[in-house]
Amino acid sequence: MPETMDKIQCILKWLKERNIPPVTLLVVPGKNWTEDHLSLLKHYAHEGHTLAAHGWHHHTRPRKFLHRIHSLIISKNVAEHLDLNRQGILELMNQSRQWFIQKELPPPSLYVPPAWALGAIDKKTLAKTSFRQIEVTRGLIHLSENKKPQFQPLPLTGYEADSPFRVRFLSKWNQFQQSQAQVKSLPLRISIHPNDLDLPIVDQLEQQIKSVERFLNYSDLP
Repeated sequence: MPETMDKIQCILKWLKERNIPPVTLLVVPGKNWTEDHLSLLKHYAHEGHTLAAHGWHHHTRPRKFLHRIHSLIISKNVAEHLDLNRQGILELMNQSRQWFIQKELPPPSLYVPPAWALGAIDKKTLAKTSFRQIEVTRGLIHLSENKKPQFQPLPLTGYEADSPFRVRFLSKWNQFQQSQAQVKSLPLRISIHPNDLDLPIVDQLEQQIKSVERFLNYSDLP
């Protein structure tokens, strides 16, 4: 997002210092993007970073009971899909991708809903998007023409430990997810949010990055 670009630049510098290859950057289209911000996104794409669509506003006001529970425990106020029906979700996703085309950025093949919460949309409706991959908490949905959507389970780590509860929960969650990746010989998705380098479990983030033998792009996944 425009308001987090300075932190993203610091994270990319931090990763480069640790010899991490280009990464996937999640872009929220419905923000106040300036020409300077867009030029920076084009620069990142030129450097080899992959741009992925990430919702539209990345903000919502939960109204439904289950959404309020999800917001309280997991997503705070960012899971905008959970306020929409399947047609609304489809329109948001298509609008998100079209923004990249309008701004002359590489059209994304990957879509990541905020908080990985895809919401009430079925596979038949998902097939109407132009995305080839959709990431959710449990893994990756692969979409292709003339084929049924395929789901690929993949472990996921996160380091947005901005409360004592999240410190305890995410520390154990990340250990479990890494062990699952090792036991099942699966790629481990390592997700980094803008403030993570300033949060309590940054040492775990660094340790888990250092343990990686080979980095993959989403396009490398079957």
